[in-house]
Amino acid sequence: MEVKEEEEEQRRQVEEQVEKLLSGQGSEVTGCDVGLEQSKPAALRKTVTYIVCGVIFNHEEEVLMVQEAKQECYKQWYLPAGRVEVGESLEEALRREVKEEAGFDCEPITLLLIQEQGPQWIRFIFLAKVTGGSLKTPSAADQESLQACWWDRQSALHLRGRDILRLIDCGLKYRKNPCHPVTLPVDLSCRHVVQRLVLVFTNAEEQIWVLLVKAPVLHVPTAAAVKTHAVTWAANMVAQDAMPKAYYDYNVETLGVFSLQHNGRQHGKTDGVCFNTLVALVPDHVQRNEDGEKVERAGTGRPPPVENPQYVWYEVQKQTLREKLVKMTKNTPIVPIHSLY
Repeated sequence: MEVKEEEEEQRRQVEEQVEKLLSGQGSEVTGCDVGLEQSKPAALRKTVTYIVCGVIFNHEEEVLMVQEAKQECYKQWYLPAGRVEVGESLEEALRREVKEEAGFDCEPITLLLIQEQGPQWIRFIFLAKVTGGSLKTPSAADQESLQACWWDRQSALHLRGRDILRLIDCGLKYRKNPCHPVTLPVDLSCRHVVQRLVLVFTNAEEQIWVLLVKAPVLHVPTAAAVKTHAVTWAANMVAQDAMPKAYYDYNVETLGVFSLQHNGRQHGKTDGVCFNTLVALVPDHVQRNEDGEKVERAGTGRPPPVENPQYVWYEVQKQTLREKLVKMTKNTPIVPIHSLY
């Protein structure tokens, strides 16, 4: 009887842990299950660079743009953006950059998108709104920018890079139809750049399993990002650690970010970020043998067996949680994270 009660308690705790992450909350990073030995602590200006970028519209849906003062892109136009400085939170960096480059006070509304080239370069794109200040004019030109303007997206403007057009479009779409809940960084410290993953396997009958690490208590895995790969490669590291043989028969797909944890106030100690992500383990439809020939393999409708005793698959029993997870794997209403590798 006691064993059954203990199992039920563990089940309840696991489901609470997953529900907390799904709701956009974070939780303290107390350990790292994979990749820590390949990762250096995050330190701004040394091992990591974080960029903040603001997508800001007025009532006419014109977008706020700034004219660059830097020599390499002099007089070209771009969204207000810049590097996070030592001791800043991501939101503080956004407010500072918009004020310096465009003249406005602003408040972030939500993260729109995260782009990354490994842990050493990550860009956080925010949808934001003006709360005060005034548009920067040429008379206020300085080393930060020459001036700012509201762009109707039709008239000619010499852009520094066309990559921002996608970001602007992303902001317009979110204003018309929010595709994920409001998501802003959670103030929790982290020493490394890590990915905490709710890694799921689902079948045609909409059963769903979550991969867990057994010790010290059952928990969803956390993996450190390594410099030689995309941040989201951490999920592949976990899958390969848990199922080294079966790994090559599946695709590991990071679908998006439930929440982002960052503090940044203690340089070199809390400069890291934790991405709380939804990851799907999907059978690779093109199976090949060692000679490269296509082979037919019948699916079992169950997740591949774990080969590492540190891991276990947990089948979600709670109906509301199961339905929510299945729905999210089909239509992911969370912040997208894109690798630019």
